[in-house]
Amino acid sequence: MLTFIFAALLGVQDILAQGCAMCKTSAANLDEASAKGLNAGILYLAAIPILFMGITAYVWYKKMYSKES
Repeated sequence: MLTFIFAALLGVQDILAQGCAMCKTSAANLDEASAKGLNAGILYLAAIPILFMGITAYVWYKKMYSKES
């Protein structure tokens, strides 16, 4: 089941990661200060899920490999 979910997520990646043409054009035409702001916003939005996944992996690792088991 996990293999099927993983394969399905890999299959739809190209469809979901396209972005709209208008956003792509607007981002390409930004000046340097605005482009830095856009990049900072993207990194800010990406940090929350990455932090959540890291904490989840750490808790899972500690639970699986604790000396009490």
